[in-house]
Amino acid sequence: MSTCSVYVIDSDVFMTAARNYYAFDLAPGFWVALVREARNGCLLSIDRVKDEIDEGKDQLKDWANSEFRSWFVTTMDDKVIGHYQAIMQWALSQPQFSDAAKAEFADLKNADAWLVAYAKATNGLVVTNETYADKIRRRIKIPNACKAFLVAYVDLYQMMRALGIRLT
Repeated sequence: MSTCSVYVIDSDVFMTAARNYYAFDLAPGFWVALVREARNGCLLSIDRVKDEIDEGKDQLKDWANSEFRSWFVTTMDDKVIGHYQAIMQWALSQPQFSDAAKAEFADLKNADAWLVAYAKATNGLVVTNETYADKIRRRIKIPNACKAFLVAYVDLYQMMRALGIRLT
């Protein structure tokens, strides 16, 4: 049985890692570590993140479909849907955000609100490259929604340190 917190990873974390920091040919240990920690019950992602990854035609898509497929969990759960609805109500009622930001956040193809809802429903920690922005208008950032719903969030390096992931 796992004693770690469960980290719920955003699509941008996977995409940025694959394209910028941990290319599959240069840092295969990173990808092995993600699968290991997923097997240990310490991290996962959601179906909507997989959908975003599947839009690409690259090695990340191949890896997600062959190595990580089992750890993209469904968001079609009553508790998750209930939190998603509350997050949508909150987002649409915030005068701070532009109408375009609200529309983007509410787009069913956008995984962000679903990610926060899943983490809220399961007491998970969101892993995102985004940072909280108090006065932002043009976009509803994941950390802003997390803060509004008391969902913990960390960046990739905080997660790696907490899980003891070392690239040697």
